[in-house]
Order: sequence, then C-alpha cells, then structure tokens
Amino acid sequence: MTLWIGIHLPLLALETLRPRWSEPCMLAVLEHDQVLTMTASAEASGVRPGMRRGGVLALAPQAQLCERDAAREQGARDDIALTLLQYTPEVAHAEEDSLLLDVSASLSAFGGRLALCRRIRDSIQALGFTPHLSMAPTAQGAWLLARYRCQANVPGLARQRRSLRLASLQRRLDKLPFAILPAARPYQDWLAGIGCQTLADLRKLPRAGLQRRSDKHILETLDRAYGTAPEVFEWVQPPQAFSAWLELPDRIEHAEAVLFAARRLILQMIGWLVAQQLAVSRFLLSLEHERGRQAIAPTPLEIALGEPAWHEEHLLRLLKERLGRLQLDAPVIALRLQATQVAPMLPPTASLFPEPGGTPGAYARLLELLSARLGSENVLQPAALADHRPEVANAWQAAADSQRRPAPGDALHRLQPQRPFWLLQQPLALMFRKHRPFYGSPLRLLSGPERIECGWWDGPPTVRDYFVAEGAEAACYWIYRERDGDDIRWFLHGLFA
Repeated sequence: MTLWIGIHLPLLALETLRPRWSEPCMLAVLEHDQVLTMTASAEASGVRPGMRRGGVLALAPQAQLCERDAAREQGARDDIALTLLQYTPEVAHAEEDSLLLDVSASLSAFGGRLALCRRIRDSIQALGFTPHLSMAPTAQGAWLLARYRCQANVPGLARQRRSLRLASLQRRLDKLPFAILPAARPYQDWLAGIGCQTLADLRKLPRAGLQRRSDKHILETLDRAYGTAPEVFEWVQPPQAFSAWLELPDRIEHAEAVLFAARRLILQMIGWLVAQQLAVSRFLLSLEHERGRQAIAPTPLEIALGEPAWHEEHLLRLLKERLGRLQLDAPVIALRLQATQVAPMLPPTASLFPEPGGTPGAYARLLELLSARLGSENVLQPAALADHRPEVANAWQAAADSQRRPAPGDALHRLQPQRPFWLLQQPLALMFRKHRPFYGSPLRLLSGPERIECGWWDGPPTVRDYFVAEGAEAACYWIYRERDGDDIRWFLHGLFA
C-alpha cells in the first residue's frame, strides 16, 4: 500500500524572520504591500491577512512590518527537506510551503504510522518551524489535507488528518472547499455563482465544460488527489558535501547555550548522512563572532569520533561535553557545521552470543564520551612504534582515534621476548652488591639477556642487555645492564604483575 505524508508550513514566512525579532513582538509579514501572516499579538490587535500597510499601522502603530524574504524561505524549505531524508529518500517540494514524503517503505523501520509522524513533527519543530501533517494514499490528497486549516463547519477533519484507504480519503476530500485548489482561486466568484462550494461539487460539473472555461490544472489536481491519475515528482537530492550555516536570534555568551541551536544543524547533517548512506567520523562546528571592523576569528570546535556514527543522541552528547569545557572569548552570533570526514555507513551486526561487557561499538562510544569530557589528551591508548628501545616503542595516542593503521613495528613488538606491561617513566639506577644487582634484596637473573644496540641515528647509541630478575619476595623485575666500555651500570626499567 502506498502511503504519503503531506507537510504544510503555514508560518514559514514568519518563522524565517526569527533572527530579526524575539517574543513578545508584534510583527506582520508583507507581500506586495499586503499582510501575508502575523504573530499572535498582531492578530489579537486586529491585523488580518490581506490588510495593507496603512491599515495595519492604524490598528497597531507599534507593530513591526517586514517584507517577505523569499531566499530565506527557500533555504528553510531546503533545510527541512534535508533533515527529513533520514526518514525516507523520497521527499519532494510541493506548492505553498509544503513537502511530500513517500513513507510506504519506512513504516516498519520507525515503529508504525503514529511513531513516524511524531518523529517527523519533532524534527521539524526542533528546526524552529510549525508543521501541519496529514497522511493519505495519494500525494495530492495528503497535500490537500495538510494545507487545509480544519474548521468547525467541516465535521471529522478537525479530529482526523489520516486517511489510510482511498475510499475514506475521497469522502474527506469531498468536504473540502474548492478554493483550496490554487488553480481554482482565479475562478472563485464564477464557481460560487453556479452553486459550487466543495470539491465534491466541483467534480460533479461537466469535465469538458469545466476544462474549457477554466484552468486545465483543476481537473489534473483533482484526478491526482482522488487517485485516478498517476503522480510524478522530482525528488530532493542531497548535496555532495555537507556544510550548513545558522544565524542566531541573539548573541550567546555561554558555550553550553550553543547546543540548542547546534541541534538544528546536527539534524540536517543526519538527514544528509542517511541519504548518502554515510557515517561521520569527524565534524567541525565553527562558532562565529562579531564581524566588521571589530571582527573576531571564528572559534573552531572539532569533534573526532572513534567509530563513525550517524545517531542524533550520540552526536549531541559528544557536542555537549565539548561545549561544556569551552570558554568563549566573544559572544557567538552564528554557527557553521561541516562534515569533514565520513565513511560508508555499516549496519549494526548482532551476535547470537554477545560478548560480556557490551559491544565494540558501545566501547568506542564510551571512549568518545570520556575523550569529550576529559579531553583527548587525557584518554590515551598504547600505540607501538617501530623501535627496539622500550621507552620509544611504547608510545601513546588518543584513545578515540581508532583510525590509526598498524605501524611496521607493531608486528616486531609482538615478536620480541617477554616484556612487562608496566614501564617506569625513568629507569631507576640499582646498586650492585656481592656481584648481583640489588633492589630491596639481591636479584636473581631468571632469563636473558635481550641485547639492544640501536638509536645511533637520532642521538647517542643505546647499548643494553635486558634480564628478567626475581627478588627475595618472588617479585619479578625487568632490569638491564648498560654497557659503556668497561663501565657497567644496572637499571630497573619495568615491573611484572
């Protein structure tokens, strides 16, 4: 069964101007010197759609009047469409600030119709916009239900905006006024004069006469809405690279307050990732400051993930931890988010007998969270290097950086003789008593020597003989004898568990 979701954004022209105003504010948006939409406070003062500038100022002198910004509205529609690609790859733009989604194959993946509608509504509201949703077996029918503002004189529509069967959709469409069709509005007076009020009345008119005396798109729209004609759409295509920018409604002086606005950009990135079947392993959030003569360079905040991911909760948690440790040098006025490193999206694999302690993915997410909270320089993991000297071979790297390829010395390190896990930061010089090295008690050599002669290429050469030694308490130590001509000295370098 084909199922569509129609989304209408009735306040898009108003909500795209939010960076220029804040509540409480009396604002009216004009188009061709006529009111298109207004805030609730302006509506309470008597401002209505279609009023001219002079009438608005006469009723509400304190009202702010703004011209419609078509570029901002188009950008907002594109941002919403990009976000909704995480729910279905078939998203299309429709007339009058609307979007259409073919969710036939998405219902089972998101828990059914109600859960999917709820997630779509929450995502759009998180972007800062007010959606009207509907569901129907035809795209044009879903658009008409979403576009129409439910009124008290149309029983049933105010309670139900979902029509899952074609027959029930047709019954609900019959009750809608014909003026909801954009192509029928220029002929509104003529159609009303011949007794036409609803879509059902419009369908009863002779098709040949209606097509001859009006726009042919009226019949085409009706046929598509009622399911008697095919529907063809041009789907939204995601860009090749992701970069999104957001202007903030006010200056933000605390880094933690940036998270609320940054979530809008994260949602857009998730939609882009899912549409491209990618996962992000590194992204950059730039906090932009004052421009002009007193311009301040943006503050970069780079997030590196140990394992590529695309889930909102995980990305927001990492960003929250990093923002909590950031001190702003200047107020933030805008944000820019870029996906700098991505990888193919790998579906999660489930094991019949899962390993105790969690999955490798859960372990990687834990390392990412600790690195974001404590700093990547404070959460380290071993990274063996190609060198025989223990203090050089046992290097460290950020634990969240799992993209490191094995160095040539890794295999060499595994083939070396037994070495302790715990190395001292600096070797400890040992005394020599009764022809034996001494550390709390005389040490007895158990194995060795492991001879190392290297390092002449970057400083004084290292000439050592390593032994495993045992003390009187049966504790094992890793010691070495340094040979420098006839002078021989002993050092403690490691401890065995």
